[in-house]
Amino acid sequence: MSTITFVTAYARSERRLLADLLLSLGPDQPTLCEGWTTRDLAAHLVVRDRRPDASAGILLPPLHGHGERVRLAKASQPYEKVISELRTPPWWSPVSNPLLDEVTNVVEFFVHHEDARRAQPSWEPRSLSPGEETALWKAVRMTAKLALRRARLSVEIRSEGFGSLTVGPAPIATLSGNPGEIALFLTGRKDAARVDITGDAARLRDASLGL
Repeated sequence: MSTITFVTAYARSERRLLADLLLSLGPDQPTLCEGWTTRDLAAHLVVRDRRPDASAGILLPPLHGHGERVRLAKASQPYEKVISELRTPPWWSPVSNPLLDEVTNVVEFFVHHEDARRAQPSWEPRSLSPGEETALWKAVRMTAKLALRRARLSVEIRSEGFGSLTVGPAPIATLSGNPGEIALFLTGRKDAARVDITGDAARLRDASLGL
């Protein structure tokens, strides 16, 4: 039981830190999510937690319009209320229930926390605990397979102290960095991620990455 508590702490911690940051920034600040303010980002996360019918539109194009209408309706509500809902997902949430929280939310909330942080001036990478870096590396292994196969790219990924993996045959490039920075790169935040690339860097940077 103590091991489960230790592991799931990272998703909860990133959620709390993101909620604190969004509240301090206010509703109208930019984020790294193109076209979204802090209000839009908060609304997206609340809908993801509480409205599976709407969040399905992220993956299913026919439902995209419905999902966007629900998100905009949530974004129109008082900002403090939206942040309060973000802090406290319902226990029945399909993506944030206690059994799945770490699997579905470590990368989600780390990346969106950085979406808000790195869109502001004078940001610097955070110093993460070894435990959180380990949790992110575990999640990155799955994220890499999904993102790179979708982009039809073969890439080797290395993170000093954590390991390496290769997605696909005959890698065109090697992507190196801390687990969190690799997660940002693979989810499409390429310009904001502090990573090193050897090999065909242009092709990797030009690829459409994300989940």
